[in-house]
Amino acid sequence: MARRNANGEGSIYQRASDKRWVGSIWVQTTSGKPKRVYAYGRTRAEVHTKLTEAKSKDGRGIPTADKSWRLGDYLDYWLEAVVKPNRRPATYAQCETIVRLYLKPGLGGRTLNTLSVSLIQGYLNQLLADGHSVSKIHVIRKILSAALTRAEREELTTRNPARLVELPAEERKEVKPWTSAEAIEFLNAIRSHRLYPAFLLLLLYGLRKGEVLGLRRQDIDFDSSTIHLRQQLQRIGRQILQGPLKTAKSRRDLPLLEPVADALAKLREQRSGADSELVFTTTEGRPIDPGNFLRDFQRLCRQHGVRVITVHQIRHTVATLLKSFGVADRDIQLILGHSRIVTTQEIYQHDDADSRRNVLQGLASALLVDRDTKTIQSGSSGSLVEYVDSSGSCQNGCQKPSFVDRMASIISGGAYRIRTDDLFHAMTRRSSVAERATEVDRHYKARRRRWLIGSVAVSAAVKDTRGEETGRAA
Repeated sequence: MARRNANGEGSIYQRASDKRWVGSIWVQTTSGKPKRVYAYGRTRAEVHTKLTEAKSKDGRGIPTADKSWRLGDYLDYWLEAVVKPNRRPATYAQCETIVRLYLKPGLGGRTLNTLSVSLIQGYLNQLLADGHSVSKIHVIRKILSAALTRAEREELTTRNPARLVELPAEERKEVKPWTSAEAIEFLNAIRSHRLYPAFLLLLLYGLRKGEVLGLRRQDIDFDSSTIHLRQQLQRIGRQILQGPLKTAKSRRDLPLLEPVADALAKLREQRSGADSELVFTTTEGRPIDPGNFLRDFQRLCRQHGVRVITVHQIRHTVATLLKSFGVADRDIQLILGHSRIVTTQEIYQHDDADSRRNVLQGLASALLVDRDTKTIQSGSSGSLVEYVDSSGSCQNGCQKPSFVDRMASIISGGAYRIRTDDLFHAMTRRSSVAERATEVDRHYKARRRRWLIGSVAVSAAVKDTRGEETGRAA
């Protein structure tokens, strides 16, 4: 007589119709109700293994989904129940587009539990082969991973294979922001344009395009000289909507500078009878389409012979100019409204040839000092270091020595002033190999006894150079 299975052990049998093995077991579901689940296989051992895994999960308190979700159906649920009520309209629009155009056609027919790393990897590799950009593929993977993470939290699947997919590194496009001269040229050229105050806000505060177009009259406080940034204007599909700012840090108050106040006051007088609460509108009084604003900006650049960039790259310009003026990164972050200071430093701030030259000149000023001759030789151009006597007076009428100069004095036993223009000439001049070898050997012998304070001199040189640049900017 055949042995009866114990209660909860499940049952395994072979179907007479197709000779396939079938197993079933009762488990707890995510709703708290018991449910009979089935396993199928070609052999009894295969079905037994599947039932053992199901019993093990149930024994560890891991519930089973009430139904077997297909990815396409779950993505529709995720968009409406999770993304739409909890994310900004622009985020929902992007997710809906990616789901509709890529995820549902490519993977929507698969169940959540049959998704694998190799399956997702193959699909994304095919999209790359079809010519889609690396940045788009990263967005597709990111949205799929977000949906599967939510499915994990709802205990509909036990893992998120999208996290394990490998993609080529995403390369950021090189951004070359405006120089201060280009920014000045643009502002002078459009001074009579009706949107001059909007461009002035962009170039003085680094505001986002939507933040400028979303400014309301109530956000400009002339009495306290403050600009309150509380909303932005965006195009979502065919609609232009006023919505919340990008992040919590984007909600900020900025000082109303006098040139901006004058420009906005003049604009307010011109539009005294307008009904719109927005500061900037079309001539008909409607909100300005962000796309049209970008096209108007680039048209003005071409019309006045200024190098064409995007409106968003003006934020890069402001961040870079503030850095060159010696403004602290934390202050730049707060002005631009970034959530993290790393975003300000790594993405929006750019270097230039002048800043690199100044830093390297400071480095050379601290290191290239000849103890024996009291000079840094530059060929026919003469000495790069001028001697200062013990009384502090200069033979050639120089000013009070800087920290770098005093460091050079400590190293070499005297007091010196570095002439950086001649130093840069010496660093870039052409000379024979023999002359260079002789000069290097002489400097090496003179400096090898003071290598311990070299790092201090380098740090001091960099700080001193930045201080001088800040003083000149002020």
